[in-house]
Amino acid sequence: MDRTGVLTVVLVVLLAVSLAITPALAQEGVQGGEDGADDEGGIEGAIKGVAEAQGAMGAVLVLAAGAILLTVCVEKLIDYLTRAALGLRISLFALAIVFTGFEFDDTILALVLSDGGLEGAALGTALGTGLAIVGVTLALAAIVEPFPVDLPTDYVALFALAPALLVPFVLAGTLTVVHGLLLVGAFVSIFGYVIAREYRRDTPVFRNTELGEELQADGGIALPGSISEIPEDRLVAGRSAAGWLWLGFAVLALGGVVFASMLLEAGSEVAVDGFGVEGTVFGATVLTAILTFEDVMLTIEPVRRGVPEIGVGNVIGSVLFSVTGNVGVIMLLSELTVSGPVLTFHLPAVIVVTALAAYFLHEGRVKRWHGALLGALYVAYWIVALVVFGGVPIGG
Repeated sequence: MDRTGVLTVVLVVLLAVSLAITPALAQEGVQGGEDGADDEGGIEGAIKGVAEAQGAMGAVLVLAAGAILLTVCVEKLIDYLTRAALGLRISLFALAIVFTGFEFDDTILALVLSDGGLEGAALGTALGTGLAIVGVTLALAAIVEPFPVDLPTDYVALFALAPALLVPFVLAGTLTVVHGLLLVGAFVSIFGYVIAREYRRDTPVFRNTELGEELQADGGIALPGSISEIPEDRLVAGRSAAGWLWLGFAVLALGGVVFASMLLEAGSEVAVDGFGVEGTVFGATVLTAILTFEDVMLTIEPVRRGVPEIGVGNVIGSVLFSVTGNVGVIMLLSELTVSGPVLTFHLPAVIVVTALAAYFLHEGRVKRWHGALLGALYVAYWIVALVVFGGVPIGG
């Protein structure tokens, strides 16, 4: 199977999971009580139940377990994706944007809200995620470790314009199943374009990084010197299907990331009650930090370890998925009448901040002051939203 075939298989499988499994999990999550949204079922509901039984200390333990598991799984995901790209001779950036771009946990949360009659909150989660990916994740990565960027102009343009795709749908006033299908189609088309474009490239997207300089073309078999050896190398090395084995390990690591995210979300909900923190204040501080921790790790760690193509792939893929595929999947289950603030404030904020981030990416290097500015704009967004509109979409 050629490189396009490999990435297409990965994209189709992950999309199928998003369209089929997450709605099922969402339905399970609202069958625990009459009012749906208040009683969660499924895995996250079970985790929450265990944490609640232990009180505030249980919430702390669940949060600690989630943080540790997330850190380990992100480290492994970086190792496995890099080796899978080398073994299968495919673009690491394309593999990263497909693997890390799907926000399964956010989709599950949005669908639970949607099935519980909180469609507006579901849309807010999608918009909040898109904004937090740029205003928190990319901003922190730039502040902690400024890094080079080597993206084609068309990739940057797709990233910048993606949130604007929602404008005509929001102007329609009511989002329906038809709109959902169109948005899911837009998501598949964008990701498919990146896959096809990467297949035709002879050099890595990030050819100006240490790994990119060691590879004359995307893919390869031998591990470059910039990649540290891991214990799994002794198990996989020399096997004819090594690339596919690494891809399988990457799927397992991604599952660990999703489960760790569930631990963090369930533990944070229990912490709200256990410590008596006012909901809005907790959401504006601790909860946002917890919900964005997964993406922060998936961006900062690759940058720190010299493979920024994974971190940037996570940022671009997550934003693209949040404003197209995630919103589209929500609309497949229910209709939504869009509120005024979404059109006048929340969506414009996502569009402006994303466009600014795209400009920074296009400059060729993300600097500390870029991150500081994006972070400041995100804080300003929260302040205006809380003071003028009385709340913000929560996402991460």
